[in-house]
Amino acid sequence: MTGLAMLIACPEPERVELDVLNRIDELRERLRWQLHEPRRWSGSLRRLSLARAIQGSNSIEGYDARLDDAAAVALGEDPLDVGEETQRALAGHRDAMTHVLQLRQDEEFEHSTQLIKSLHFMMTSYSLANRPGLWRTGQVYVQKEDTGQIVYEGADPADVPALMRALVTRLNEERSADAGHALLYGAMAHLNLVMVHPFKDGNGRMARCLQSLVLARSGLLSPVFLSIEEYLGKNTQDYYEVLARVGQGRWSPEADARPWIRFALLAHLRQAATMLRRVDESAKLWIGMETLAAQHKLPDRCLTALFDAASGLRVRNATYRSSLRDSGEDEISFQTASRDLKSMVDAELLVATGERRNRVYTAGRDLQLLRQGIVAQRDPRDDSDPFA
Repeated sequence: MTGLAMLIACPEPERVELDVLNRIDELRERLRWQLHEPRRWSGSLRRLSLARAIQGSNSIEGYDARLDDAAAVALGEDPLDVGEETQRALAGHRDAMTHVLQLRQDEEFEHSTQLIKSLHFMMTSYSLANRPGLWRTGQVYVQKEDTGQIVYEGADPADVPALMRALVTRLNEERSADAGHALLYGAMAHLNLVMVHPFKDGNGRMARCLQSLVLARSGLLSPVFLSIEEYLGKNTQDYYEVLARVGQGRWSPEADARPWIRFALLAHLRQAATMLRRVDESAKLWIGMETLAAQHKLPDRCLTALFDAASGLRVRNATYRSSLRDSGEDEISFQTASRDLKSMVDAELLVATGERRNRVYTAGRDLQLLRQGIVAQRDPRDDSDPFA
C-alpha cells in the first residue's frame, strides 16, 4: 500500500455538519473574547480545565482519579487517593499535554512520526513492557473486558510504519489548509490513529493527545479550552460505540467516518457550551469570594485556595502553594501558606480535616452557599442533538 489513500478519508461536510461547525465557531469566538484579557480567575480555570482533560482521558483507560488528585498531579504534587500506576499514568499525560501546549508556540513546528512516538513515550513510559515510543511488532486486538470477545483488529503490523508516515504527511498538508476545518482535521487524526492502532498499548490516549495537538497548532484557541477529553471521559460508552460502528471489526481505509465526525462535532459543541458556562460562573464566583475575603481581611492570594475549594477540590498546603506559582503569583513559604489556610478556617470559609501533612481543607458553609447560588441561576441549556 502506498500514498494517502491508505487512510480513512474525511467525508465532505453536509449542510447540517457545516451548521454545527458554525455554531461551535460562534461559541469559540465568545470564549476567545471572554478569555482575551487576563483575569485573576482565568489561571485557576485553565488549571482545572487541564486537570479535567487529564482525568477524562485516563478514566477511559481505567485509570480513575478524583478531580483534585488529577489537579495535584498536573501541578507536580502527590495525589491523595490513587495508586502508583495511576499517578504515573496521570503524570505522563500531563507531560505530553504540556509539550503539546509548548509546541503551539513553535514557529518551526512540523508533524513527524518521531514526535508521535515521543508523545506516546511520555504518556506510557511507566510500563516498558508496552513498548512506549515504539510501533508494535505484532497483531493487536481490542477485546471486551467481560467476555474476552475480539471487537476490533488493528492494521497489519507490517503496514503500520507506512500508515503513520501517511498520517503525518496528511497532517502537514492540512496545516497550510483552511484553519476553519481544524476540528475536522483533529477528529480525523484521532480516528485514523486509533483505527491503525500503531502501539501495543495507549492508542486511545495517544489519539486524543494528537487531536489536541492539531487543535493547538490551529491557532483557534488553547486546547485546554477546546479539548473534548473531558466529554469523552463522561460519555465513554457512546465513544466506544461510535468507534465500533466506524471500525466494523478491523482496519479498513474504506470505512465511513461520518458517524465519528458527527459524534466529535457534537462533543465540541457541548464542551464549548460547558466552557462558556464555567467562564461566566468563575467570574461570578471570584467576585463573590472577593467580597467574603474583604469581610475577613484575607490576603488576595487566598482567593486561589477558595476557588479550588468552591470547585469541589480538597486543598492542601502543597497544592495551595503550587496553584499560586502556576497562576503566576508570588511564591510563598510553607509557614505563610499555613497561616493563610488557618485564617480561612477561622473565617469559616474553609473546613480543615486530618492532621499535619494529611490535613486537607474543603469549602465551608458560606463558600458552599455562594457556589450553590451561582449554580441555581443557570439558564436552561439546549443539549439537543442537531444530528438526531
